[in-house]
Amino acid sequence: MTTEGEKTTATAAPAGAARGTAKRAMVGRLSWGLADQAASSMSNFVVGIYVARSLGPTAFGVFSLAWVTYGVVLNVSRGLATDPLVVRFSGVQEGAWRGAVARSSGTALGVGTVLGVVCLAAGLGISGRVGPAFAVLGVVLPALLLQDAWRFAFFAAGAGRKAFVNDVVWGVALVPAMVVAAHVGTVAAFVLAWGGSAAVAAAYGCLQSGIRPRPAGAPGWMREQRDLGYRYLVENVGLSGAYQLRAYGLGVIVGVGSVGAVRGAELLLGPFLAVLMGLSLVTVAEAARVLKRAPHRLGKFCLLLGGGQAAAALLWGASLLLLPDRLGELVLGDVWHSAAQLIVPATLGVAGASLGTGAAAGLRALGAARRSLRCQMFASVCYAGGGLGGAVLAGTVGSSWGVAAATVTSSAVWWLQLRSALREQAQEPIPEVRTS
Repeated sequence: MTTEGEKTTATAAPAGAARGTAKRAMVGRLSWGLADQAASSMSNFVVGIYVARSLGPTAFGVFSLAWVTYGVVLNVSRGLATDPLVVRFSGVQEGAWRGAVARSSGTALGVGTVLGVVCLAAGLGISGRVGPAFAVLGVVLPALLLQDAWRFAFFAAGAGRKAFVNDVVWGVALVPAMVVAAHVGTVAAFVLAWGGSAAVAAAYGCLQSGIRPRPAGAPGWMREQRDLGYRYLVENVGLSGAYQLRAYGLGVIVGVGSVGAVRGAELLLGPFLAVLMGLSLVTVAEAARVLKRAPHRLGKFCLLLGGGQAAAALLWGASLLLLPDRLGELVLGDVWHSAAQLIVPATLGVAGASLGTGAAAGLRALGAARRSLRCQMFASVCYAGGGLGGAVLAGTVGSSWGVAAATVTSSAVWWLQLRSALREQAQEPIPEVRTS
């Protein structure tokens, strides 16, 4: 005969085992996010070094303009296509996921086509090296955005391994493409090699998923997701715009050398930033899963996420302070001495931003786009204002401390908004996932 205590133990054991399984699955998905970002970051780093050594400073600057333009377009695509997908279709039934991915990837393809035509037209009207580079960028933009869309689609499905494999395929395709471009020796050839290899990975993503993008479904997708998509679009573009504004303003106020010093400090924090970017691929999807499975644990999950990243950033920055000058000069050359002065404020800035990412993931999982938009706009204004105001008052170091103060302040606003959103969520039922 089974006693009451035995019944309790028997019930608790499976529940504990289930929680353990869920935690192991989450760790696995986070690990694939880090692996995928490592592959992507390594490819970007190698491309940058290879192009710089092959073309020289001036031509590499032209390539960088194309790269920055791609980054802006990428933020547009993510805001309209993949950010809403991750929020609303993470951990849903396969049929709902496949339908959403077809329309989401079609939206990314459509954005790439429309803005690609703009780049092509602009490139044909610009003389010198810049024109051909932008013309070729316009041709390859659809493939670049579609490849990125597959990554987020796979993470939404909890299949981070497929995203990692897709980035590896891109990296492998890059090798012969870059060798051929080096023989041609033009900026346009390198842009074509970069985007053409992305097309290989984009096509492979279709095979991996068994889904064909539906550009015709883009208008319907944007209409259904307009409460999220347009706000995320403004968020993403606002963030990248603030970064560029600070860089350009710093060059005007202090000098171009100061921009190099800031970039040098960012390179020192590069390995940690790669980890942060890798986690960002999966944190919203994981937060959405926590919300569906145990809504009352979402706040704790976000706190552990943001706090853990902030602590890791502080540890990494502390280790940089112990870096010998000889080793620093080996890594950054003449930039080391100016960049070393920025390690402390740069570390505090990254730690503040890391803490805020936990709250940002929670707000996106809740679908609180209005709140997250408000936070991001506040953060962008603070970032640009702190960076430029600090530069006016105290040069490069002042700019870095201004950015650090801005990110810490912005993080506090993110958490205040998440707390309010969690209170509202506790009083209302969780919205049903759209499957149409």
